[in-house]
Amino acid sequence: MEAVRVDSDRADSGQPLRLLVTGGGTGGHTYPALTAVRTLQARVAADQLPEVLWVGTASGLEASTAEREGISFVAVAAGKVRRARNPLKMMSWANVKDMARVPLGVIQAVRAVRAFRPDVVLATGGYVSVPVSLAAWACRRPLMVHEQTVRLGLANRLLARVATAMAVSSASTLPLLPERARNRAVVTGNPVRPEILSGHAEKALEGLSLTEFDRSRPTVYVTGGAQGATQINRLIGEVLPWLLERANVIHQCGPAAVKEMQATAEPLPVDATGRYLPVGFVGPELPDVFALADVVISRSGAGTVAELTALGLPSVLVPLASSAGGEQAHNARHLADSGAASALLGEVTPAALREALEPLLADPVRRQEMADKAREQGRPDAGDRLVDVVLDLAETGGR
Repeated sequence: MEAVRVDSDRADSGQPLRLLVTGGGTGGHTYPALTAVRTLQARVAADQLPEVLWVGTASGLEASTAEREGISFVAVAAGKVRRARNPLKMMSWANVKDMARVPLGVIQAVRAVRAFRPDVVLATGGYVSVPVSLAAWACRRPLMVHEQTVRLGLANRLLARVATAMAVSSASTLPLLPERARNRAVVTGNPVRPEILSGHAEKALEGLSLTEFDRSRPTVYVTGGAQGATQINRLIGEVLPWLLERANVIHQCGPAAVKEMQATAEPLPVDATGRYLPVGFVGPELPDVFALADVVISRSGAGTVAELTALGLPSVLVPLASSAGGEQAHNARHLADSGAASALLGEVTPAALREALEPLLADPVRRQEMADKAREQGRPDAGDRLVDVVLDLAETGGR
């Protein structure tokens, strides 16, 4: 399919920009879209605020996010491809049934696009972006596709062929694009929420009542995502006595694991347990926790990697083995190859975690070197870069 470029009639009309956003399912696709919307809203005059419509699935994270942010939302059908190493296993009944929903989703999305008449469509990935992006192409609206990961996602490999413009998070992604898409691609980085960049360490100490933390020791922030990660929790449980001899620890372990981690720490000396805080969830205080942290242990999803590099934080990454297409392992390897992180690939053991952490905890110079390398990979202005392309497409219609 050929990419379609059309004229925009907005520039001469004096009307606010009309942006249709699609993408979601997970935070990795939803939050970059939300950051782009917020950035766009902050850059235009109050009397010219953009009109935004988010098109996604009714059950996805994007639906609740749009409602919370006061963004108009339209739900469409979408089909999810469950990947497998064996191509025959991909022909499962669940995949066949879901793929049958795509044509219905395209029809619904075409109706939404025709009714809203967007100046630009921004697709940030996830299976819902496929029918909506195809509808944008069919309706001859400028389509911008954003890829968050180092590797090209399955949906975006298809959409790259019909996109008016491609935005990627890393220059290493460019060779993976089809040649025509490569000529229309720009490296923007992956947008991070602006508040992530404005944390204060002292607020974390006060807000989380970390009165027994020893500021002469480095602070380690451990996170497995909103629900925690059983693998990471087990690793921390195994190395906790060793770790607390060397550092303070904030451990976001998930609501279901707090009591278990408290019990793990209970036999340790009182001064050690005072420097360990297991919490179920880190919410608005996350920017302050990041500001306090000297080292982070985490998964390596695209959003997490974008935040760590934008902040210039040393990290030990434990990729989720079951992530789609092995993207977390690729993200972690990409940072590790440049010295911007340490990556635990393959079999992950407590010994491997200690080996990765030891030089970072013992040597501030080593931490600073990794922090500098991480910052070189980061793009804290990614939201603005993405919005630059959106505005350009709105003004030129993708010509």
